[in-house]
Amino acid sequence: MKGKDWLVTGEGQYQACKSVRAWDLLRENYRLYRFLTEVEDVLNGVVDESIRLPEIRMLVRRLIVNSYWVQSQYLEPSPNTGSSVLLLYDELGFPLTVQTVTFAPGTMSTIHNHGTWGIVAVLKGQEKNTFWQRTYSPEGEEKIERTGEITLFPGDIISFTPDAIHSVQAVGDEPTVTFNIYGETDPKERFEFDPIKHSAKNF
Repeated sequence: MKGKDWLVTGEGQYQACKSVRAWDLLRENYRLYRFLTEVEDVLNGVVDESIRLPEIRMLVRRLIVNSYWVQSQYLEPSPNTGSSVLLLYDELGFPLTVQTVTFAPGTMSTIHNHGTWGIVAVLKGQEKNTFWQRTYSPEGEEKIERTGEITLFPGDIISFTPDAIHSVQAVGDEPTVTFNIYGETDPKERFEFDPIKHSAKNF
């Protein structure tokens, strides 16, 4: 499953990325446990986030290329909320959460950050990501401003620094299914933003 790689930062900047080294993506019997072990090795061995995120991004690509099981693990979107979350891995004391998220066509998220790094791979459908940044007026009033948007397709992978702010919407005629992996969230740094009131609240 080929696609583009993206990085989003807290300044609302987003850029397409190229791997810093050649990767052999194909692996026999590349299962979730092996992926988690390799991600843990990166987390323990690589301190620089500018290197860490590309490494984990390529491990995510290796997983979705080789694991039909991962691609088939998702729930139908809830008729009440338009979305659903299937937790694949979340172990106490291990700083990772792995899940698949499904959005019905037209469903939108709130504007939010994650308070941790995150990587999202699109498995099915199309997902529009809109990016935002926090700014300050001359009077010192904090605001949130839109900086741009991209639409992701199956095979595209997007990574976020902990302070990156975005909102997502499922576009097209079919549900959007994504594979999401996040680090350990700092609850004090995870916010939902209101672009009208220019307010932020923890969630």
